[in-house]
Amino acid sequence: MLPFAPGARVVIRDEEWLVRRIDPATDGGWLLTCDGVSELVRSQSALFLTALEDEIAVLNPEKTELISDSSPAYNASILYLESLRRRNVANDDKVHLGHRAVMNLVPYQLDPALQALQQPRSRILIADAVGLGKTLEAGVLATELIQRGRGKRILVVTQKAMLTQFQKEWWSRFCIPLVRLDSVGLARVRNRIPANHNPFNYFDRSIISIDTLKSNLEYRNYLENAWWDIIVIDECHNVAARAGETGQSRRARLAKLLATRSDTLILLSATPHDGSARSFASLMSLLDPTAISDPDDYTPADFRSKGLVIRRFKKDIRDQVSADFQERVTTCLRTSANALEEAAYRALLEIPFTQGGQHKAGKQQELQRIAMQKALFSSPAAALESTRKRIALLGNKTSATTDEATEIACLQVFEETLQPLAAAPSAAQFSKYQRLLQQLQSSEFGWQLKDAADRLVIFSERIETLRWLREHLSTDLKLKANQIELLHGQMADTEQQELVERFGRLDDPLRILLCSDVASEGLNLHYFCHRLVHFDLPWSLMVFQQRNGRVDRYGQKHQPHIVYLFTETVNEKIKGDLRILEILEQKDEQANFNLGDPSAFLNVYDPDKEAEKVAGFMAEGLTPEQVESTLDQAAASQTLEEGENEGDWLMQLFGSGDPIADDAAPATATPGNSLEHIAEPASLFESDFHYAKTALTQLNQGQVLCQWGTADAERIITLTAPYDLQERLRQLPREVQADNDHYALCADTERMTEAIETARQARAEQDTWPQLHYLWPQHPIMEWLGDRVLTHFGRHRAPLLQSAKLNPGEQAFVLMSLIPNRKGQPLLVEWQVASRNGAGAFTLETFDAFVARAGLKAGGLPNRGQTPELENMTQTMQQALPEAVRVMHAHMLQQQAAFSAQLTERLAGTLAELERLQGRQIEQLTLDLEKQLETVKRGRFEERSQHIHRVFDNYRRWVEDTLSTEPQPWIQVLAAVCHPHAAGA
Repeated sequence: MLPFAPGARVVIRDEEWLVRRIDPATDGGWLLTCDGVSELVRSQSALFLTALEDEIAVLNPEKTELISDSSPAYNASILYLESLRRRNVANDDKVHLGHRAVMNLVPYQLDPALQALQQPRSRILIADAVGLGKTLEAGVLATELIQRGRGKRILVVTQKAMLTQFQKEWWSRFCIPLVRLDSVGLARVRNRIPANHNPFNYFDRSIISIDTLKSNLEYRNYLENAWWDIIVIDECHNVAARAGETGQSRRARLAKLLATRSDTLILLSATPHDGSARSFASLMSLLDPTAISDPDDYTPADFRSKGLVIRRFKKDIRDQVSADFQERVTTCLRTSANALEEAAYRALLEIPFTQGGQHKAGKQQELQRIAMQKALFSSPAAALESTRKRIALLGNKTSATTDEATEIACLQVFEETLQPLAAAPSAAQFSKYQRLLQQLQSSEFGWQLKDAADRLVIFSERIETLRWLREHLSTDLKLKANQIELLHGQMADTEQQELVERFGRLDDPLRILLCSDVASEGLNLHYFCHRLVHFDLPWSLMVFQQRNGRVDRYGQKHQPHIVYLFTETVNEKIKGDLRILEILEQKDEQANFNLGDPSAFLNVYDPDKEAEKVAGFMAEGLTPEQVESTLDQAAASQTLEEGENEGDWLMQLFGSGDPIADDAAPATATPGNSLEHIAEPASLFESDFHYAKTALTQLNQGQVLCQWGTADAERIITLTAPYDLQERLRQLPREVQADNDHYALCADTERMTEAIETARQARAEQDTWPQLHYLWPQHPIMEWLGDRVLTHFGRHRAPLLQSAKLNPGEQAFVLMSLIPNRKGQPLLVEWQVASRNGAGAFTLETFDAFVARAGLKAGGLPNRGQTPELENMTQTMQQALPEAVRVMHAHMLQQQAAFSAQLTERLAGTLAELERLQGRQIEQLTLDLEKQLETVKRGRFEERSQHIHRVFDNYRRWVEDTLSTEPQPWIQVLAAVCHPHAAGA
């Protein structure tokens, strides 16, 4: 038996500590990992070698000193009990707090947390489709882990353009502060930390871009010397292995390093694979390196029982989100090509494209034509730019071949046909543009230019098309310069973010945002916009999904209206190619309502590869009917019918939103019933607002701790942070720190939603963060209040309360006990009340039952103060305390035995499975090397088998520490309650 149990309170160097972990030390003693409890060392962590300490005193609960509470209505005691109650959450698989975040809760949003919390360690890929709210789902899981003491240190890695958006979402909705370590943030951080200090150790919770990490060797060194409780990698497909790669990219190597630096790993991506088994296997290996033995040949059965992935499409959660996720309306606008456009099509088909100075009929020449045709399908202006670049390229050669001279001549003819289409001042000759203009001005479409809450997004792949549109829409719609803007990839990240924020502010004059596909991933454009126009059709189904997801997403208040523009021509070749693009649009709609994943039709899972495949269809001369048949066959081959065992493994894994039925799979919430898995504990206070108000009142009794006030009707508390709170709040992002240390917290989620909306529309950067903070248990100020009230009674003391609702002579002790694992994490937490009448035996009842019986609620018990009988009662209760603790100890030993038996069975099964998986990986390694030379084989086998053994040994140790309970429960005496009068008095 260990001399010190994880979870025990000890006194070392005259300060109180909570033992979190115990490891054997090389000097024959023990290494204690401790968290500070008493005021001087609170929020500090320390390591102690028992052999070097003069004395380590374990606080014996039987010797807890009972003291009277003189506060009105026993406020100090009730606050003390409530604060302990809030921070002692067992490591179960229920949702305790995340459902109360500032969000319109929909059941499916809880499913990732419920699935991850059932694992020994929470590692999961949240692969929901575009627009379903993966950031919020990750926030719910992070909140639950924080409540369990498993989320003190957090690192989020995302794309540069998403840093601020992610940071704001987690702070304003979950009160999770992430300090931004981008190029701007790093300069601020350097001024706040000592030289040569690891910024990842200085800030417990931070966010950084993947590009900053991969390109900075200094940060790699910092990563290797830091540890987190939670790591989140957003858009994780960017760190997956890619099909055809011979080695790992820098991003992939970085992700592999990060995966070893945290117990919890959360991956987010709507496109979690590139269609290859190896790509997806690389993400699975980040989550669990023991899951897959052969990254090129495996099935979902190899890892699905581990609960590592969750993926839903709109069709899967449609019945849950009718009010929050409205079905989109699509409009297909058709216009006939005019004579000039028909001439341009003919001229394009006449160009004899060359390669290496020669014109050779075949697929390569057709692909060159298709590339030019793609520009023409976008706009004459884009085609004109491409044509002039091609002419310049060929013309700059010292000596052009005959074939090149012919191509130049034909290109010049093509250029001449384009000029009147691209350069016409009124754009009257460009039929697709005229059809768009007609639609924008029609009463049927209903777009109101003067309505600031009715904005428009127009997508085009080509920047030259966007520039042309800005010029002509400005003239034809009489727009001012600040009413129409371009968003494209050649802009700096800060410029892109500024435009997105402007588009989301009601008071900004911006009405039309012209976007290239750089805006199609991740950005929120839906706040005052539900109309989106595809001026040119994407050649990728994934881009269709990403573009539409900017306005067709969770939180959209209006029915999304998607507009597609089609040009109809009499030219048979061009007509066929345009018809192929129409088929893509139809498949996107089909996927939206039925299949879920549109990329199943092209089966290459990469936007660029999809566009190449479509161009290949055209270059090969496939008819629209042949293309549609090819797409349908690809999708059908991936659709797994119920009861079948065949079909593409990706669709077996992702083809349905229903949980995978498997006896070995962990039980998970079925769609729609996630709310049944909420386990919100009963509170001694009416609300968080009531708790905070009572705490501030109590803490300011007899002395002024801080200046504060309330607005009861609005459920707002304002306070000026005292020095110790100011120091704590330095861990927050600079944007949410108040310059005057004055903070306002609101417990009303509707009012908080309004504050978030108001901030989003603010013009000044510092005002785009809500000035109102969410008042709930996870806010740093609420955590500070809890720490403050816990110190009221001092070390190893518990308050004595009187309740007239008890029987005369009844004695009751409120006891809390926890059973930790070897990592010091509480696996089982029980609150019991040991009570007896007179000199009888103590019996246990649940805390909630006792609270109801004794009236142990805020304001529920009058405090009669110091009475003549109270001193005698204190002595009597003090004498009875050891027996009550022993009854609780015996009860918890029984609980520990039963609980430990369950865990032992689970541990045995897990270890047996690890043994099986390790054998498979060694077997696979043998197969991989069997064709190698014997000398090479021996060396490589030794090296790689050692790596496999190391991975599995590390995982075994982790599982054993996690699923092995300590033999002795830790017990704390929280309070004693008696009747005001002795029996018979």
